Amino acid sequence: MTERKYRLAVDIGGTFVDAISYNEQSGEITVRKAPTTPAAPADGVITATQATEASLEEASVYTHGTTLGLNAILERKGAVTGIITNAGFRDIFEIARGDLPSGSKYDFQYRRPELLVKRRHTVGVPGRIDHRGKVVTDLDRQAVVEAGRLLSDRGVESVAVCFLHSYANTEHEEAAKSLLTSAFPDLSVSVSIDLVREYHEYERTSTAVADAYIRPILGKYLTDLEERLRARGFDGSFLIMRSAGGAMTSEIARVSPLLTVFSGPAGGIAGTISLGESTGRSSLISFDVGGTSLDACVIVDGAPTEVYEAEIEALPIRIPVFDIRTIGAGGGSIAWMDKGLLRVGPHSAGAVPGPICYGRGNTEPTVTDAALCLGYLAADEFLGGEMSLDREAAVRGVTEKLAEPLGMSTERAAASVFDVLLARTVGAIREITVERGLDPREFSLVAFGGAGPMLAPLLAREMELPEVVVPAAPAVFSAWGMLMSDLEYDVGQTVLTMLDDATLAQMQGVLAQLESEADGVLAAQSVPPENRVFMRHLDLRYNGQEHTLSVELEEADDQESVAAKFHQQHLERYGHKLNEEVQILTARVRGVGLLDKPSRHLGDQSSGIDQTASRVGERHAFDFATRERRVFPIYERSLLQPEVEIEGPAIIREPTSVTIVHSDQIAVPDRLGNLVVR
Repeated sequence: MTERKYRLAVDIGGTFVDAISYNEQSGEITVRKAPTTPAAPADGVITATQATEASLEEASVYTHGTTLGLNAILERKGAVTGIITNAGFRDIFEIARGDLPSGSKYDFQYRRPELLVKRRHTVGVPGRIDHRGKVVTDLDRQAVVEAGRLLSDRGVESVAVCFLHSYANTEHEEAAKSLLTSAFPDLSVSVSIDLVREYHEYERTSTAVADAYIRPILGKYLTDLEERLRARGFDGSFLIMRSAGGAMTSEIARVSPLLTVFSGPAGGIAGTISLGESTGRSSLISFDVGGTSLDACVIVDGAPTEVYEAEIEALPIRIPVFDIRTIGAGGGSIAWMDKGLLRVGPHSAGAVPGPICYGRGNTEPTVTDAALCLGYLAADEFLGGEMSLDREAAVRGVTEKLAEPLGMSTERAAASVFDVLLARTVGAIREITVERGLDPREFSLVAFGGAGPMLAPLLAREMELPEVVVPAAPAVFSAWGMLMSDLEYDVGQTVLTMLDDATLAQMQGVLAQLESEADGVLAAQSVPPENRVFMRHLDLRYNGQEHTLSVELEEADDQESVAAKFHQQHLERYGHKLNEEVQILTARVRGVGLLDKPSRHLGDQSSGIDQTASRVGERHAFDFATRERRVFPIYERSLLQPEVEIEGPAIIREPTSVTIVHSDQIAVPDRLGNLVVR
C-alpha cells in the first residue's frame, strides 16, 4: 500500500491558480502559482498541482476551492434553465420583490440584471400545500411529466422545482424530483427542499434556480478534474470548500453545487481564524486582494460573522455564507476615465489578457501596472523571477490613458490609482465594522492574496488600524486555509412560533431530526462517529420584526436564558433591546466532521538567521507617508530574523507577493513566520 504523506489544496482565482502541498512527514510546505485558464479551468488546476512536485499517489487529501459557479452566474454562462412551480404562480421569480437595490433607488438609468430563466421556460402544474403542510390539492403527476417534456423540447438543460410551502411538507417536491429524473435522465433537476427549507417563496425559488443554473457546469468540471487526478494516481479524499467554511466531498458538491459559490474567499477566512488561534488574536479583519476582487470579513471573538442569505447581482441566495464584502478591486482591476474622473474597477483584465505589463495585448492600465510605475514591483522579480514584466509598456499605458487626460505626471497618476482603490476599500471595510457598531481600531488586519500585503499598510494608515498581519506565503493563504478545514454540513427548518418553555421543548424534537439528517450526511462522507460534532441554533426576532439573529442553543438553556442571549446580541448589534415577545423563526443544526490537520504553522521559523543577509538591495519607490519617491531598502522575507524590527520605508519581497512598508511604519517578523506591520 502506498504511503500517504502529502496534503494538497488548490484555489482558483480570477488571474492565478494557487496550489500548496504539505508533507506531513518532513513538515515541508511548497507553494506554487499558475495562470488561470478560463476556457478550460481544470487545465490551470492540474498545472498548478503538478508544479508543487507532490506525488498524487502519496496524497491523502486534495481540497479545492473554486468560483466557477459564481462566475457562471455573473457572466450568465450557465445552463439553459427552466422552472416548474404551482399553477398560477409562474411569475414568482420574475416579479421578485418589486424593489430596487439600495444603491440604485435614485438611478433612473438602472437596468435589472438579466434573469437566469426566460418566462417561456417557466411552467405551472396543479397541486397545492398550505402553510401548515396540509395537502390542499394533490400534485398532478402527469402534468409534472408533461412540463418536463415541454421544457426539454425547448432546449432546457436543467430544471428548478419550487412549490408553495414545501418547507412545511416536502412531499410534492420529492415526488416531482422522482418523476423528472426517472422520465428524463439527461435533465438536471434541483429542488428547493434540498437547499433551503425556509419560508419566502421567491427566495427559495431564486436559490433553486441558481443551483440548477450551475449544476451541469460544476458537475461536469468536478467530474473532469477528479478523473484527471485519479488518472494521475490520486485515490485519496477529494474535498470541495463550502461558502460558509468547512469542506464537503465532491459527491455532496455535485448534489448541492450552490454551496460552493463563495468557496474561494471562504478558504482565506478559515486560514485567518487559524492564524488568530495560533497568535492569540480574536478580533480580526480578513483582507484578501487577488487579481480581480477584494474580499473582507470581520472576525469577532474568534468567530466570523455568518449570514444565511447572500446576493449575487440582486439575486438572493439562501445558503449559509460568511458575511463577506466583495468589490471588484484587485491587481488586475482596470483604471479608466469616466467623464473626466478616475475610476478603478470593477472590470478586470483577468488572466487573459492580463495587465499591460504582461505583454499579452491589453492596452488598458491596471493596478499592477500602476504598482510597477511606483516601484513596488520589479520587472525581473515577478512570481520569483518566473515571469518578466514590461515596465516600459506599463508606464506608457498609465501615461497615455490616465496621466495625460488628468493633466498630471505619470507617477502622480499611478499614485492616484492607489488613492481611488483605497477609497473604495475603506467603504467596504466601514460597511462591516463602523456601520455595525464596531471600532476598526480594535482589529488586526490580516492581509493576503497576491496584492493584499501591498495595499493593506495603506488601509491601516487610512483607518488607524493598529497592525497588519501578513501570513507566510500570503498569495496562497486561502489554499492553506482549506487544509485547516473540517467537513461541515448545515440544515435548517422554518418553525415560526413564539418562544416559551413549551415550544422550546418542542424544538428539541425538530432539532433532533435535523441533527439526524446532518449525521447521515457526515456518515456518508466516511466520518467516524467519534469525530462528528453538532451545534444547534435558533433564528430569533422580536414579534413583528422581519430580520433575525442566530442564537446558539445549549443543553441547559430554557426560555429565559435563550431570550437573554437574544436581547444581548440585539443590543450589541443594533445598540438597543426591546421589551417585546421573542419569536422563533428557524431551527438550524451544523454538523462538523473533524479531520486531521497540518501539525505545523505555515511560516514556522528559527531564530538563527543573520539579519544583515536579509537586505538584498534597494530601489526608488513612492512613499505614501511623504507623497514622494525615495529609496526603499529591499529585504528577502525568508531571511528575516524573528522579532527584529525593520523600519520603513522598505520593500519586503517573497516569490509570490510583496509587502510595502511606508516611512511612518515598522515591520516585525514573529516566530510563527507572520510579518506584523505597525
